Amino acid sequence: MELDLATLVILALVGLVAGTVDSIAGGGGLITVPALLATGLPPATALGTNKLQSCFGSFAATRYFLKRGLIDLKQMRLAILCTFIGSALGTILVQKIDPGILSKLLPFLLAGFAIYFLFSPRIRDEDSQRRLSDAAFGLLFGTSIGFYDGFFGPGTGSFFAIAFVSLAGFGMAKATANTKLLNFTSNIASLLFFTMGGHVAWGIGLTMAIGQFIGGRIGSGLVVSKGVKLIRPLLVSVCIIMCIRLLWQDHPEWFYWITS
Repeated sequence: MELDLATLVILALVGLVAGTVDSIAGGGGLITVPALLATGLPPATALGTNKLQSCFGSFAATRYFLKRGLIDLKQMRLAILCTFIGSALGTILVQKIDPGILSKLLPFLLAGFAIYFLFSPRIRDEDSQRRLSDAAFGLLFGTSIGFYDGFFGPGTGSFFAIAFVSLAGFGMAKATANTKLLNFTSNIASLLFFTMGGHVAWGIGLTMAIGQFIGGRIGSGLVVSKGVKLIRPLLVSVCIIMCIRLLWQDHPEWFYWITS
């Protein structure tokens, strides 16, 4: 589909904002997916196009974190492989069945994550004692969260972040850096299979990718310079916003009393 220049500029700016937020706390899809749907794209194509533009933001953030020494590729190689496989399987499945059932459970998980990020003493800049080996982490969480990202997606960054902090013992900046690495991995795998299914609008996705790349670089720089002082409140805010949005989507009647 063809869009006018003004709409394309707006989409690039949406990508910029989403890329910045996503590289810090995740949740960029909350901004980009509604924008893509508003252009008139079918849901499957909106999801596929979202993966395309997200690849650029997560790549920019991952590249920056690698240069700053916050990612050890050797340590993460099994998690990368498992995340890729899980995301590919999830993307194949989502093109065949409705993932709506997950939206009913996710708000309550996100609310729990917000409470954890707000009050847990493990949320700090320094690493703490790890509770799972690299192999166990990759097999359990790389595969399962990668599958979730390919199948559904919202909150993936929060899932990875809480796993890195609570079970891998990573400090917040390191957890955020490695979250973006696995986000990039799952985005690439998902994009590959959405492309094979013909569900990517390349012109729109590449336009947004310009903003995503810049935003990913801006956000990753803020993570390194500000650390937990910036990441904690943004993670909590993103979890709460996603929780409210999903509850509104599935149970709008719960919110009628606010406007009545």
